[in-house]
Amino acid sequence: MLAAAASDIMGVSGRAILAALLAGHSSPNALAELAKGRLHNNRDQWTKALDDRVKPHHRFVLTELWCQVDGLEDTIVRFDAQIQAICGPFDEVVGLLHMIPGVARRTAEMLVAEIGTEMTRFLSADHLASWAGVAPGNYESAGRQASEKTRKGNRFLRTSLVQAAYAAARTKGTYLTAQYRWLATRRSKKHAMMAVAHSILFMAYYMIQHREPYREAGADFFDHPQPEHTARRLVQRLEHLGYEVTLQSAQQM
Repeated sequence: MLAAAASDIMGVSGRAILAALLAGHSSPNALAELAKGRLHNNRDQWTKALDDRVKPHHRFVLTELWCQVDGLEDTIVRFDAQIQAICGPFDEVVGLLHMIPGVARRTAEMLVAEIGTEMTRFLSADHLASWAGVAPGNYESAGRQASEKTRKGNRFLRTSLVQAAYAAARTKGTYLTAQYRWLATRRSKKHAMMAVAHSILFMAYYMIQHREPYREAGADFFDHPQPEHTARRLVQRLEHLGYEVTLQSAQQM
């Protein structure tokens, strides 16, 4: 009924109309006038949705459901207060992580709860990513594309990171958005989303380790060559093969 006129019947407009219905008001036009904001423009749709459809037994059921919603909201408030009290000593770190695009405060609290604030417990950022289940496998081996599947890892942490990645991919003018779009056109949307989750965890690792704020690399990051990044990646690959590499700038030769 109400869902036909509003996507969120527990929003401001939906609550106002439900409260009026439970109070015994039945005039569709009067109820429709309670709609706020953009929903107020849908008065005709509200009127059709409310026209002579609310009977006494409907009010009884709505009242019972309303009581359940109120009870759940009170429970959520108590949980939020408890979480806030527990996270108090970690407010600095939570605040730092909240600066990362796509990372809501609740997500930042989840990250701190799962990985802590002492990064010495992990051998490296790669080790943390593997433990969290957002570290991709080797993409290429002997010239062949290998599996890109990730291990399951910490389910709660992985879920929070993927949710943050979805939010980050929809931000404007950020490195994470650029990373998602750059990879999505070259691999797949699923691969790109997991890569963004991986990047968010890497950011969190170094931000917690050094207690430094988020630094935006910019949406044009992938539009320009990154020689230092490329050199570092190639050196890591050579060292992985057992070589000892020493770099020397061509200008110094």
